Amino acid sequence: MTTTPSEHASRDHTARDAATREAAAALTGVETTARSIAEAAAEPATGITGAQSLVRSLEAVGVEVIFGIPGGAILPAYDPLFDSRVRHVLVRHEQGAGHAATGYAQATGKVGVCMATSGPGATNLVTPLADAHMDSVPVVAITGQVPSAAIGTDAFQEADIRGITMPVTKHNFLVTDAREIPQRIAEAFHLASTGRPGPVLVDIPKDVLQATTDFSWPPRLDLPGYKPTTRPHGKQVREAAAMIAGARRPVLYVGGGVLKAGATDELAELAELTGAPVVTTLMARGAFPDSHPQNLGMPGMHGNVTAVTALQKADLLVALGARFDDRVTGDLASFAPGALVVHADIDPAEIGKNRKADVPIVGDAKETIAQLVEILRSERGAGEAPDLSAWWAQLDEWRRRYPLGYDWPEDGSLSPQYVIERLGAIAGPDAIYAAGVGQHQMWAAQFVKYEKPGTWLNSGGLGTMGYAVPAAMGAKYGRPDTTVWAIDGDGCFQMTNQELATCAMEGIPVKVAVINNGNLGMVRQWQTLFYEGRYSNTKLHARNADGTPKAVRIPDFVLLAEALGCVGLRCESKDDVDAVIEKAMSINDAPVVIDFVVGHDAQVWPMVAAGASNDDILAARGLRPVFGDGQV
Repeated sequence: MTTTPSEHASRDHTARDAATREAAAALTGVETTARSIAEAAAEPATGITGAQSLVRSLEAVGVEVIFGIPGGAILPAYDPLFDSRVRHVLVRHEQGAGHAATGYAQATGKVGVCMATSGPGATNLVTPLADAHMDSVPVVAITGQVPSAAIGTDAFQEADIRGITMPVTKHNFLVTDAREIPQRIAEAFHLASTGRPGPVLVDIPKDVLQATTDFSWPPRLDLPGYKPTTRPHGKQVREAAAMIAGARRPVLYVGGGVLKAGATDELAELAELTGAPVVTTLMARGAFPDSHPQNLGMPGMHGNVTAVTALQKADLLVALGARFDDRVTGDLASFAPGALVVHADIDPAEIGKNRKADVPIVGDAKETIAQLVEILRSERGAGEAPDLSAWWAQLDEWRRRYPLGYDWPEDGSLSPQYVIERLGAIAGPDAIYAAGVGQHQMWAAQFVKYEKPGTWLNSGGLGTMGYAVPAAMGAKYGRPDTTVWAIDGDGCFQMTNQELATCAMEGIPVKVAVINNGNLGMVRQWQTLFYEGRYSNTKLHARNADGTPKAVRIPDFVLLAEALGCVGLRCESKDDVDAVIEKAMSINDAPVVIDFVVGHDAQVWPMVAAGASNDDILAARGLRPVFGDGQV
């Protein structure tokens, strides 16, 4: 374990500057509840500005925190926000605000809120809004807009953010009258948090924020076309129960919708009642404990052999809050060819979109699973439980023969998988882990053991590099008593690490593990496998003429961490891994960054190549599983 020349690792971190410590204490000690703020805000008012109405509306819906940056068009809203008990976290980039709102929402189950000005401020929110849209995360974005009379004139800092974000939001509004503000805010939060959750944008011109208006709460919601089906049809549930009772090779295929519905207890009941194996997608890690013997792990492109093969060989897939995305199915035409499908989802557009459902069920996952349990329990009492012993014998044999594992780098460098495995073991199942995108994301999904919901945050659908640090910031704000780790790659980390300054200034002590392999690792892996090792523009470290890394580090992540107000540590040896993680765990008054310098050639396995059949899964490079004759 090495340190910077300033010997920061030996400092007394309890004596860090008073501003940071006071901010941390303020974060941990916040006692004012959203309910008390909402009750105070609900009082009617006359002769106030649209901006004041906006802030009171946000208070009334129970907003605790807003992540944002002020600017000209949104500035009127920042004046009443100065007096509000809603906390504003001043981020360093609007993308950070959006991902922080997403992390807050994923960790707490509440609606995350971000705010930006018009033009470039608003367009910087497009990526996090698209990210939240793909992963069904409830977020409300408030953007300022140029004055109404200037809209359409190419005014300074004008952008049609409503038109731009229409494909990547659940809904969005342009407010044209200050009297509409309470109603639009109430509708935005209702839309974001009900049915299939998602992001909603509210764009408000500057003159509307400055106009005089009256405020009353609660407003009348006017959403005549919005009627999400939450209660499943009883006939469909009974048909699904009959299929489950008759299946001999069933698999419960669990997606992120189970977490969004808060249905993990019901899922556990269903699994134990049926005895069926469970696979949890990348977005569903933590929905079913990894330690449970029925959990086969994660399916998909980098899922384990048993989970992937179980789906392929099943005679029944019970898809709960999952969408049969390409990363799970591989070549769709060859996916689970002998399986009937029960597909339960709150979004009717997902059912049958990629795979035909033999029994479609539209409804909330919590209610759907609860009804399935009720019906199956009564049938089980009548002696109708299926015998799955042969299926489990097969699955257990696959688990024995093809466990997850990894090899140490031949050059003696640090194994990234080992780092993440030890991080998960030391931080434990109560911590929250937010990952960036790439190899480190897959290793974090594979080698950290997830036992509880809300402990795994990642950009699953959009695959957004730069997600981890701001998402961890939002999660830590929402759950200040929980240890929050961002697991990031050196490429991802350089996209949004400026938010560590936000964390230091605002007293949000996240911990960051940078898996520093000197490359854009996942792209390099594909170049190794599919482009004959032609490493075009994937090397991040400064290199000598012979290709070896230069001694100088650009950037030096330890020094960078210090410059951003964090504690910086570095680890390059297996012998130091536990000690440096434990040191980071002991520091709770400031953000911590660990630069784990690892081998550059480690790869993520198992793997199903993009577009290939899941039958062609490789357990390791050049190692195709052999299942033998007579196996299903």
